[in-house]
Amino acid sequence: MIIRRQHRVLVQGITGQQGTFWTEKMQECGTNVVAGVNPRKPGTEHCKVPVYASAVDAARAAPFDVAVGFVPPNGAKAAALDAIAAGAKLLVMLTEHIPVHDVMEVMAVAGAAGTRVVGPNTAGLVTPGEGFVGIMPGFNNRVFKPGRIGVISRSGSLGTLMCLKLVNAGFGQSAFIGIGGDPIVGTTTRDALEELDRDKGTDGVVIVGEIGGVMEEAAADYAKAMKKPVTAFIAGRASPPGKKMGHAGAIVTGDQGSYASKRKALEKAGVAVGDTPAEAAELMRERIRYVLGIGRGPTS
Repeated sequence: MIIRRQHRVLVQGITGQQGTFWTEKMQECGTNVVAGVNPRKPGTEHCKVPVYASAVDAARAAPFDVAVGFVPPNGAKAAALDAIAAGAKLLVMLTEHIPVHDVMEVMAVAGAAGTRVVGPNTAGLVTPGEGFVGIMPGFNNRVFKPGRIGVISRSGSLGTLMCLKLVNAGFGQSAFIGIGGDPIVGTTTRDALEELDRDKGTDGVVIVGEIGGVMEEAAADYAKAMKKPVTAFIAGRASPPGKKMGHAGAIVTGDQGSYASKRKALEKAGVAVGDTPAEAAELMRERIRYVLGIGRGPTS
């Protein structure tokens, strides 16, 4: 799920306003966009790539690895199933407000086909210096620069802020993985953490979490056995219990998914949790220095 320069990307909905804008930005950053899809404009060219009626048609002439969709909620399931049928290895679902039963069907079909899904309601994936897929400002070098810290975030805006704070702290990113803010997502925080732990270009990981669900607690179970340092910021510390805040997945029931439960689980696993994104970035500096044997040990 880490985007590389050699990945071949198909953009579904490429001719729309958002599809056009973000395709051009992705191309500027080195993303290898090989084709687009618009059922009403097959045989044309857009953003200097051929447009096909479907992902299946595109795969025959312009094989791809990754599919990303700029499609409305009522068309998201059909687009996703089309990409899976075409053999997409990775499907990035940007769309929010997709009906839950549609998402469940897509996940079942993707699982059977061996397609990795990121999202829905994700801002996408960024590998500074290689490219990005989605709606993150991968083109902004004040936010993204090549480095060795991986970032995982349920929120695109908070993920952007965390990347900015890491750059301000003197770091760059090995990869940004936006998992999405919906209750059902194809890639969890733990999945992304395992991927970054395996990545040889990543020295440490920052988790940007939110109240609601138990993904951060599940990630903590894995983090406690990691040798790479992990820090975190959890949004929603002051939210009222039982109230949905922001993303559809950000709802707390009892102690499950609360700020306190997430912070407790992470800190018990040895993850340093900052009260702000800037503090989480500074905590990473301390942890990295300790792992590399520079200066004093980490502080809590």
